[in-house]
Amino acid sequence: MSTDGVLSLIGFGMVVTFMALIMLRRMSPLVALTLVPIIFAVVGGFGGVELKSMLQDGIKTLAPTGVMLTFAILYFGLMIDVGLFDPVVKLILRLAGNDPLKIVLGTAMLAAVISLDGDGSTTYMVVTASMLPLYQRLKINVLNLTCVTMLAGGVMNLTPWGGPLARVSSALRVDPMSVFVPLLPAMGVGVAAVLALAVYLGAQERRRLGTLTFSAAHATLSTAADEPASATTSPETRRPRYFWFNAALTVGLMVLLIAGALPSAVLFMIGFAIAITLNFPNLADQRERIAAHARNVLAVVSVIFAAGVFTGILNGTGMVDAMSKTFLAILPQQLGPYLAPVTAIASMPFTFFLSNDAFYFGVMPVVADAAANYGINTVDMARASLIGQPVHLLSPLVPSTYLLVGLAGVEFGDHQRFTIGWATLLCLLMVVAGLAFGVFPLSAA
Repeated sequence: MSTDGVLSLIGFGMVVTFMALIMLRRMSPLVALTLVPIIFAVVGGFGGVELKSMLQDGIKTLAPTGVMLTFAILYFGLMIDVGLFDPVVKLILRLAGNDPLKIVLGTAMLAAVISLDGDGSTTYMVVTASMLPLYQRLKINVLNLTCVTMLAGGVMNLTPWGGPLARVSSALRVDPMSVFVPLLPAMGVGVAAVLALAVYLGAQERRRLGTLTFSAAHATLSTAADEPASATTSPETRRPRYFWFNAALTVGLMVLLIAGALPSAVLFMIGFAIAITLNFPNLADQRERIAAHARNVLAVVSVIFAAGVFTGILNGTGMVDAMSKTFLAILPQQLGPYLAPVTAIASMPFTFFLSNDAFYFGVMPVVADAAANYGINTVDMARASLIGQPVHLLSPLVPSTYLLVGLAGVEFGDHQRFTIGWATLLCLLMVVAGLAFGVFPLSAA
């Protein structure tokens, strides 16, 4: 067997082993990303200085992404702590009143805003705590809440500090902002589609229920609207007097990120330093706020640095090149130039049946390297691979979805059946938008 054949066999063996271990819950992604590639590299005859160089290169490559994620999670966590989103919750609850259409639409809008922090669990807790009482009092089908909340989060979680984009940019070694900025038009179409769906579902509920009036319920809900602290943050951490400063700082930070004024990691470091100094000048309070979000930071960033080991060995040994040659040999030639839209569509079933870690770290490096042989840019493949995320969130492999259905009090299967069709249509619409806006090409040049 040729050298490429041996490397391809070892590479696919490594990927399959990695995917099996995390899918069967034999290892956590952090442990599997670290140990599995090292074992296979040693089996393949790579060791000593050569292996050390691969590991160092892989970790160095992903260091900027790890730093960016650290401070992005801290920044948006802090903004939730200080109550930046409280007025949004109040406004939506006040505007929704007792109209089912406005309530479902308000749910989608609230979910889209809160999802900016990149943490699905936070979004689900805030939205259900704020909106579920309205659904229960007015007897609106709670599946509408879980559906539009999850779909809005699935689109808005495609930010550089969200899990999917962080994973694919790490796996393919591309700059997160170069993936994110061109993706914005497709995300905009996705958000608009979710809002349109919310109007449709809300209109159905309005026809079913009418515009109901419950005076006792309204009094209770007014109290909730006036005091959203339990949904978003504790009273001790709220900083209402700094609201406009925090809002301006966040908007300015987003503008600078999109403009690429400085590296995204540096911008989030500066933004977080300014925000925590103004809102919590006491050092003990600063330490407490950082500690409060340390768990979220560690959960995400540790996996990113472990991915440096995986991608460093995958690329350094030449496994990914050998695997892509094997993949190209079995891929129908007529599909090759269309790998970007094929990947966008295939990302729906792939991310449903595989975890994000398995798909982005195991499958995408091989597919992207194969696409490069047809002249398709790696960054285009990265964007295409993200399109299936709304469907991915319906997978039984996604822990945060269990939190959503648990908080809302609905069955997981009922939520899947109610949402899967809408999620698929949303992804297909984003594929069309991605092609129309040039997010990724229809075919190789």
